[in-house]
Amino acid sequence: MRKGKLTAAAVAASTTLLLGACGGGASSDGFSAPVVEDPSFEQGTTMAHYAEQGEITIGTKFDQPLFGMKNLQGEMEGFDVAIGEIIAGQLGIPADKINWKKAPSKNREKYIQDGTVDMVVATYTINDERAERVSFAGPYYEAGQDLMVRADNDSITGPESLRDSDAKVCSAHGSTPSERIREYVDESRLVLFDSYSKCADALSNGQVQAVTTDDAILMGLVSDYEQDNFEVVGNTFSEEPYGVGILKGDTDFCEFVNESLRTAAENGSYAEAWESTAGKVAEKTPELPELRSCG
Repeated sequence: MRKGKLTAAAVAASTTLLLGACGGGASSDGFSAPVVEDPSFEQGTTMAHYAEQGEITIGTKFDQPLFGMKNLQGEMEGFDVAIGEIIAGQLGIPADKINWKKAPSKNREKYIQDGTVDMVVATYTINDERAERVSFAGPYYEAGQDLMVRADNDSITGPESLRDSDAKVCSAHGSTPSERIREYVDESRLVLFDSYSKCADALSNGQVQAVTTDDAILMGLVSDYEQDNFEVVGNTFSEEPYGVGILKGDTDFCEFVNESLRTAAENGSYAEAWESTAGKVAEKTPELPELRSCG
């Protein structure tokens, strides 16, 4: 077995942690974000607007286990969801007043720009191209691109091994990983869908031989598709800082989101959010990354 691989057996053996925090009501993950009572914001700011209306619309993924998932009961769960709840809580908005909007990779900038959502927390890698259209707070997590294969596939050991193979690789439309993998595979061997769950289905039925995206997302797919015996290669080849996407130029709101993340790191709710979600599989709890300037 290749060193660093995350197997379905490892997922099955992991301990489920259900940690809570005061206020807000626990999600299906067992996480409960603190909710500030009667917060005060300067009139005319984005924060004041959301606090006064008492609800917020957040875009996230609905099909990425451990990060953004709508379960069979119709409840939202995952680390991205918990981060959204943490930010909303600092606005005085409890989890049950969040309107969750499915935000596929290709629609994230559009939804922010046209007001479909108030912010996006959806394994959303910060990059220069996207930053031309939206602003980012964070990052709140650092991921890395990797490959997921069937457990009996020993020929794919990393991106370089794809160059001289005939393996087909799947990723999501509009995603950073779908662009980066083109360095290693030509267009004829790249299969794109609107969700990574469809990529996992394609791997299961032999339509493709590998799925590529951030390792965090792949860990969730290994967990969700345990019966298919998938595994993550464990050879990351990028740095993927996940940010909170907001309307372009809203510096005050960006700074507020960053301060909300700092508060979560200090009061322990950031760690609790991780351990209740992705921490069910990951080996260790990450620290909040260094936050970027909103200027």
